[in-house]
This record gives sequence, C-alpha cells and structure tokens, in this order.
Amino acid sequence: MASLDHRYRALFDASPNPYLVMDRRLVIVDANRAYLASTGRRLEDIAGRPALQAFPTDPDTERQMAASIERVIDSGRPDTLALLRYDMPRQGGGFETRYWTITHTPVADADGVVELVLQHPIDVTEVERRRQESGAAEGQGPAMLVERRGLLERARDVTRANLHLRADIDRLQTLFRKAPSFMAVLRGPKHVFEFVNEAMVALLGSRDYAGRPVREALAELAEQRLFEVLDQVYATGKEYLGYDVPVRVRRGPQGALEQVYINVIYQPIVEDGAVAGIFALGTDVTEQHWARRLVDEQVARLRQVEREQAFALALADRLRPEMAVEDIVGAASALLGEWLGVARVLFAQLREPGGVLLARRDWCRPGVASVAGTEIGIDAYGPGVARALRAGEDLVVADVAADPRSSGHLAAYEAVGVRAHLTLPQVSTGALRIVLSLHSDVARDWLEDDVRMARETAERTWAAVVAASAQAELRAERDQSQYIFDTMAEGFALVGRDWNITRMNATGLQLIARAEHEVVGRDHWEAFPDSVGSEVDPILRRAMATGTPGVVEYLYPLQNGEQRWMEVRAYPAMDGGLAVFFRDITKRRQAQEQLRIEAQRKDEFLAMLAHELRNPLAPIGAAAELLALGRLDAEGVRRTSAIVTRQVGHMTSLINDLLDVSRVTRGLVTLENSPVDVKDAVADAVEQVRPLVEGRRHRLEVHLAPAHALVAGDRKRLVQVLANLLGNAAKYTPDGGRIVLEMEAQAQQVLLSVSDNGIGMAPEVQDSVFGLFTQAQRSSDRSQGGLGIGLALVKSLVELHGGTVAVRSAGPGQGSCFSVRLPRIAAAAAPDADGPAGAAAPQPAGAGRSVLVVDDNVDAAELLGMMLDGAGHRAHIEHLSSSALGYVEGLGVEARPQACILDIGLPGMDGNELARRLRALPGMENALLVAVTGYGRPQDMEASLAAGFDHHLVKPVDIRQLLALLG
Repeated sequence: MASLDHRYRALFDASPNPYLVMDRRLVIVDANRAYLASTGRRLEDIAGRPALQAFPTDPDTERQMAASIERVIDSGRPDTLALLRYDMPRQGGGFETRYWTITHTPVADADGVVELVLQHPIDVTEVERRRQESGAAEGQGPAMLVERRGLLERARDVTRANLHLRADIDRLQTLFRKAPSFMAVLRGPKHVFEFVNEAMVALLGSRDYAGRPVREALAELAEQRLFEVLDQVYATGKEYLGYDVPVRVRRGPQGALEQVYINVIYQPIVEDGAVAGIFALGTDVTEQHWARRLVDEQVARLRQVEREQAFALALADRLRPEMAVEDIVGAASALLGEWLGVARVLFAQLREPGGVLLARRDWCRPGVASVAGTEIGIDAYGPGVARALRAGEDLVVADVAADPRSSGHLAAYEAVGVRAHLTLPQVSTGALRIVLSLHSDVARDWLEDDVRMARETAERTWAAVVAASAQAELRAERDQSQYIFDTMAEGFALVGRDWNITRMNATGLQLIARAEHEVVGRDHWEAFPDSVGSEVDPILRRAMATGTPGVVEYLYPLQNGEQRWMEVRAYPAMDGGLAVFFRDITKRRQAQEQLRIEAQRKDEFLAMLAHELRNPLAPIGAAAELLALGRLDAEGVRRTSAIVTRQVGHMTSLINDLLDVSRVTRGLVTLENSPVDVKDAVADAVEQVRPLVEGRRHRLEVHLAPAHALVAGDRKRLVQVLANLLGNAAKYTPDGGRIVLEMEAQAQQVLLSVSDNGIGMAPEVQDSVFGLFTQAQRSSDRSQGGLGIGLALVKSLVELHGGTVAVRSAGPGQGSCFSVRLPRIAAAAAPDADGPAGAAAPQPAGAGRSVLVVDDNVDAAELLGMMLDGAGHRAHIEHLSSSALGYVEGLGVEARPQACILDIGLPGMDGNELARRLRALPGMENALLVAVTGYGRPQDMEASLAAGFDHHLVKPVDIRQLLALLG
C-alpha cells in the first residue's frame, strides 16, 4: 500500500491523535496532520523514507523501536513502549529532549498478514519532567534517576501510572471534550461508557452515560448492527471503519427517532497485550450525505436528460422530410425499439367502423415475428383496452395477465407474443387515428422516462409524417418557423443581400464542422473561400441576382483536410437574400458510383452472354435450314444432327452455368456431405480438362502429396471447382504453356493450388476476380468461350465446404496462381461393398412402353414423341391438361399408359395437379411419372415429388437420361 486510501484521508486527518503509518520495512507511508504538527515536519519530506532515518535518534531508542515493530509483525497484536526518549529538532537548530509513550498497532490485509504498522505517540515530556523534579526533591541523585528511568522503561505498571497522571488526563479530556468529532471510550466486553465528548452528546442527546453499558444507554440503536460491530472489534482486536452508516437516534428521552448518517472508527484499546476497551471516533455526516444524495440525483437527472437529448438528436437525424412516410415510421420504430430494448414497436392506423387497426409498419427484435400488414381488431384485446384507445388514453400495461383490462383475453396477446405493452393513441378531430404500441415479451414495469420517450417519438414521428406530406409548403415557411429551423435534419442558412450570413442551424454547423462564431455574422465568400469559382458559385450568385432557385452537388472541403459531398439548394428569401439548404450526400454519391460500376459490369456481362449465345445459334439455324430443304442424304443428316447436338450441348452448358452460379451464390444448393479423397477429385478434374489442355498443347504437371487426404463435402462439386480452375488456366495461358496443380496435405487442412504462366492479372482485377460481372476484365479476347462466371462459382462452392480461395499474380503477362484451402478430416472407413461404390450399374433402357407426353410447346412435344418412337416406345402427345386427362380416362384400365412425361407449366391445370389426378385413376398407381420443366429450384422439385412425380428433369432434357428412366 503506497499511501493511505483517499476515502479514509478525511477521517485520518480529522483525528486529534497523532498517527504515523509504516510498512513492514519501517518505511514511512503516511502521517496525519496531528503527527506532522507534533513533530514539526512535512509529509513530502518524510514519506517514502525509513522512519529511523527520517527521525534519527540514539542507538538504544532505535533498537527498542525496531524490536517493538518486529513484535507487532510477528504476533499481529499491538505493542506499547511505555516511556521512550526521542529528541526532536528545534526550528532554530539543535535538538530538544522529549519523552513519549508509543503504541504500535498492526494493520492486516485480507489474508490476515500484517501489511502496515500504525504508530500512535503520546507526548509525556511534561509528566516525566515533573516526576523527575519530584524525585530530585526527595533526595534522589543522578544515579538513582538513571535507575528509575530503566525501571520505567521495563515496567508497564509505571507507564500506566504515568499515563493516568491527573495533568495528562485533564489535557486529553479537554482535547476529547472539545473535538468537533464525537468520541467515546468504552470499557470491557459490555462496552461501558467511561467517557463521551460534547459532540457525542449533541448527536445522541443529553443522558446519563457514565458507567452504563452502551446497550442500556442507547437502547434505540438495537437491531442497527452497531452493538454487534462493537462486540466484533472487542473480540478480534481489529479496527472497524464505517462510512455513511445510517443510524436512527433519539435526541432526548422523549424525542422522536431521527435518521442520521455517521462516519465512525472503532479502535481497540490494548492493555497488557489484551483488548481492554474501544475508542470510538466519528463524525455526523448527515448534511454531507444528503448533499451527496442531492448531487447524485441531479447527476442522474442530467445523465437522463443527456440520454434523452441524444435520443432526440438521433431521431431528428433519421426523420428526414424527404423520406417516404413508411420509411419515416420504420426509422422511428427501429430507433425507439433499440433504445428501449423492447421486442416490437408497432405503428398502426385505425379503420372505422369495426375498430380494426392496420399495422402499417413495425420493428422487431431479432427472433420476434413481424405483424406488419396484418389487421388487428382492438376489441379482441379487451373492451377496457378498446375504450381507452378510443378515448385517447395512454395504456401502460406491465403484465397483461395481471391487468383487469386484458387478463380475460390472454389468447389474443399470446398470438402476437405480447406480455406487456405501452400503447399511445393519437386522436385527431375527436377520433382515434393512429396508435404507437411498444411490446415486451416479458412482464415489464414501464418507467416514466419510457413513456415520455415513447410519447415524444410518437409526436415527432407524426409531425414528420405530416411534414413529408407537405414538404413544399413547409420549405416555403422555414424562414418564418423557429420550430422547424431548430428541429430540421439538414443544414440551413440565411444569407442577406450583402452576402452576410445571418443564421445557420446546429445541423448545418455540424455538417461543415465549424463553430457558430466562425460563420454567422461573416461574409459568405470570406467564411467559405473555397466556394469561390466552384460549382456552387454560379448557383448562389444567380439565385441572389435573379431569384432563380438552383441546386448543385458540391465537394465541400473540411478544415481537417477531409471532403464531403454536399447537396446545396439555394432559394430566394423574402428580404432579397438567400435561403440555403444543404445536406451530406457523401454516402449517396458513393452508392451511385458503386451502382454505376455494377451497371457497367452487368452491361459487359450481358453483351458477353449475348455473344456466347449467338455463337451456337448460327450453326443451329443453318442446320435447321439444311434439314428443311430435304436434300441431304443420310450421312449429311447425321453430320447436321451432330452439329446441332454439339451446339445445343454448348448452349445447355452456358445456361446450366448461369443457373448453377445463381443457385450456389444464393445458398440454394445442398451439398452431399461425405468423405472425399482429394486425390480422386483431382484425378476426375484432370480427366475433364485433358482435351482442352491437350488441344492447347499445354504441359500439365500434377504434384500430389504422398498421403491420402480426406475432406468432408460433395465430390462432384469439388471436381467442378478444380476443373474450373484448370480450365481457366488452360484458356488464359498461350498455347504451349505450363500448368501446375499441386496438393499439400497439412495437419488441419488440404492446400490445392493451380498455377500457370499465362496472361496474369493486374492488381485491380485480382481484387474483384471472384465477383460476378468482373471476370471479363482479365482479357478482351473472348476466343476461349464461356461466360467468365466460373470463379464466382468456385468461391461460393469452396466457402460452402468451409474453405477459402485466393489468387496471386505478379501482374499482366506473369501468370496466376489460385489456391484453395479445405478443412481436412480424419480417415474414414472404406465404403461397404453394397453401398454406392459397389452399386450395380443401371440396367439398359427398356423398349415398348406406352408413353403419354403432355407439353403445350407443340414443337417440343412432337420432337420428344419422335425420339421416343425412334427408341421403340409408343408415344401419345397431348398439349392441354384437360385433354390429356380425358384421353387417359377414356382408355381401359389395362390400356392406360405405363409412363407419363408432363410439363409443369401447363395452361389452366398445371402439371402438378395433372399428376395428382392421373395418379388417382385406377391402373395408374404404378405408372412412371416424369416432370419435364424449366423450373429447377429446390422448392419446385419438392412440389413435383409431393404431387406424385417419380422424377424431376430440367429442360433441356438429356434424352439418354430420360430413356434410362423409361428402362
């Protein structure tokens, strides 16, 4: 402990008794005013110095002092030196012989270890001198005096006799009696009053104290723990300090109990090594207590005012007059809900007759259901609630189950998750119009501050709604309305005809980061020299000269070097000057710039998509014209069909890529989570891209870690990731390049990297290479084909597997390296022979089935029927659900189709409903139903399977897959 705790300093210094505080090494820690006065020293001169160095004395005295303190530290009990000579320095020089009775008291820490030693010296010089003079008069010589002094030092009874000399007692009693702090000396285990001073009498009233136990003399203090504390101090010998202790006292025998507050110290009186009594020292701090209470209340109120002002500023900032009404309501609801920590804030509009509240907008805490857009009948929540709302009375309900107005209608409250609510109606022209309701899902005692804040929010929100509806009229009156000037959420300034700025609101000063004295009263062009010659210059001068309003967006420089985009609107004022409105639109400008960039990227992507789709359409169109001429032989038809098949496959691949990246990036893809050997995935990916690599004469190097590594995921998707990276490397590397695929198995993850010596990437491209609509920037050469969305797909798939993907390139022409990190899992057991790895190959497609084809696309249905007939099946084609259902119903049970291929998007009755009705017909229970549709979302597949379909195929259909299903 470096110094006495500041909380005890006042009491420490107020004591008339001198005290010195030392640590275990006899280094001085502190001293009170009485000690410093008695020794003539200053605290800064002695603090931190060894006591025996700060107060040098003879070796014998030093030895006694050190021995006494050592006994205190070892025993943990007080120790008294009855008579000790300790010479004090005189102010004019030299030393003065003084005699002291010194008591050393231990101060222990929380663990009971003596941490400090408190020295209490009592100057008994005058007593000792009188005793010496008395001894000399009785004929005792110097030798006898020395002997007597030794006896005094060794005998405590002599010390006690000296301490109780009448002159010393009188002096101490006078000091105690007149002290401003109340004092008392209590003796024995029953704490019998031996002495009380005048301050204590003033506090506790005049009564007979002498010789009476404290419990008898102060009976009114029973059950206030003061007696128990006295017992504890007497029993343990440990000092007690209490602060702001509440005590009920009686000033006189017949007086009423009064509440007072005291600071009190109970210090044990130790005699012969045992506690003989207690010295009580205290101060009446009732006035200080109530003063502090008053200050605390004022501080709490000021803090509440600051909180409400902060809320009001935040609300004013959110409620902008240019916002839509719904946005104003939503912003106010969100701010109030977050500020008060409720479950829901609801704005509702009443529709009469019927008493139906339409929930226009609400804010909900995460996890709480919204009721926006629903209609709420107020009578369902209790007739008392409905009457109060219609009467315009605020409803403050702490618990709907306990409030008689709502306790009989708990089901209605439980349906919307409300246990307590604060509802404020807005009555206009005598009728209820709008309701603001705060909901809590637990019982809550609403505070007055809550009600006031909600009421203020409601009023300001309704005012903002009105302001938004009449914005043009309000702006024309802003220079006349002090209220609007003070509460508007944008900067506003008035400029006189002489260009002197006469007014600017607080929001405006905040936006420009200037103090009022720096702007108001100054010439506009002097206050804002950067505006001279800028975009805002002609707008302001034209408005001043001709009265023509103007608006401009202006990059305003702040004094700290930052810049803000401001929208500045200038209007002519009635006195010939200007009314200038301005607001910070920096975020809007940034958003517009981002939208422009995204729009440019989207346009580039759409142009690329159109280019990629036109490429296969040209040969398909030419092939269709050749087939229509009918002049091709069988070989020509075969070659033409092969061309069409390849180009359709290319288009299908493009469309599938688009759908795939859309599903993956929107989180609509469900992975098959199973252990995947990374080496197997690498082998499959290399096999897929080998034709492209060999066609470009690249050298592909594959370096795999010796150990097998497993990751948890979807093997097909992981192959897709690696194939995309390898395909990109092949496309963007000039012919004859080098591509390296490396796999490294680490303890917790697997690292896969694909590097090339291709065209590389600029730093700005690397930052956005994994985003949609940005990949085309790698190169303007589109000869490689594809849409450039593969890397966005790679990133999404890798993140779905819990991994990360990154790119590194030294720059254009210096190649690229893509790295994928996936979490590694422990080796799993090999799959069962009867599991997927050992499953039998699909059986060859069967033939001779009767198949019903239903599709409103006539060409698609006819072509599918021709393909089925060519495969040996018997196809019947219908284009409407009703005709298809009638056809099947008209057949005998045995003649009904064995399989049905149905489009989902049929007019009238859709394919799902048709499937349900067909499945319900006799003989169709085991028929194969296949959905063929352009709808490929997971929910579309779930709906078709629920309708009775066996399979769901997305157009364009792989005919081989369809024939396999028919087999």
